[in-house]
Amino acid sequence: MNQSEERERSMETANQPAIYWLIIVGVLISMVGVYLRFAFDSITLSIVSWVILFVGAIVACKGVFKILDAK
Repeated sequence: MNQSEERERSMETANQPAIYWLIIVGVLISMVGVYLRFAFDSITLSIVSWVILFVGAIVACKGVFKILDAK
């Protein structure tokens, strides 16, 4: 496989819509976590909102790393 074919295959892998949907879902989950973090004043809800925020960030980072891993 020459370099041009490898680059083309990498671009096809990196441009899959599922990867971008994963990033969008991660950002939306993070936004919910941020909203809950500042919307109410409760220790329990604050901890839950931090967890939601970090889960969303992890999901979004997973999508970014899938793009970066497309070889």
